Amino acid sequence: MKKARIAYGGAIHEAIEWEGQLKLNDGRLVEESKVTWLTPIEPRTVFALGLNYADHAAELAFAAPSEPLVFLKGPNTFIGHQAYTRRPSDVTYMHCECELAVIIGDTARNVKKEDAYNYVKGYSVANDYAIRDYLENYYRPNLRVKNRDTGTPFGPWIVEAADVADPMNLKLTTHVNNKLVQEGTTADMIFDIPTLIEYLSSFMTLSENDVILTGTPKGSVNTAVGDVVVTEVEGIGRLVNTIIGDESFIYR
Repeated sequence: MKKARIAYGGAIHEAIEWEGQLKLNDGRLVEESKVTWLTPIEPRTVFALGLNYADHAAELAFAAPSEPLVFLKGPNTFIGHQAYTRRPSDVTYMHCECELAVIIGDTARNVKKEDAYNYVKGYSVANDYAIRDYLENYYRPNLRVKNRDTGTPFGPWIVEAADVADPMNLKLTTHVNNKLVQEGTTADMIFDIPTLIEYLSSFMTLSENDVILTGTPKGSVNTAVGDVVVTEVEGIGRLVNTIIGDESFIYR
């Protein structure tokens, strides 16, 4: 089942996909174009993986990490489907990144890999923009690279874990203005989902609605004001986002 959070009629609703429409938790059916999409859950602690695809590390001329390279993201960076992301006027390179998001469903501590999927609530899609101008290096991404307001579209759906037969064999694509710019598969992750859950839960407690952004394959490209960016994960969802500039952002 695909679930969403939306704003409609002055209230926030949970909804499910229903024959091309949204069925609200009060039973009403509404068109997708009539709602404001929110993130499918309210994220708690968010872990983002750097260089977790060997082809992406290679295109950046970096050696693949020997253990997960993880940094944290604050909640204000997240926005929903069909939302706007600001591209600051003083930057020269801001690239998009299609990622599978893993949403934790239960308290997890010292979890073993063979049990890891028992702690997954579901999956979603993220587009984790990065501004290379602010980057020290890919082993040390500073706060401005990954924690800017509006910098991470997330959604539109959370797909329940039971409905995803093999999360480690899903196709990822990114289209910019209808042009395919990025293509990969979760099978190419260096550290798979069970490994990441085991690693993170070995030194800290994971809680419901914590999120793991599992990294991106090769093909991250620069984006410009006006670009429409579509990141998609097979069977999980199609996330649409538009880039706006400083002037438009200020007046919104």
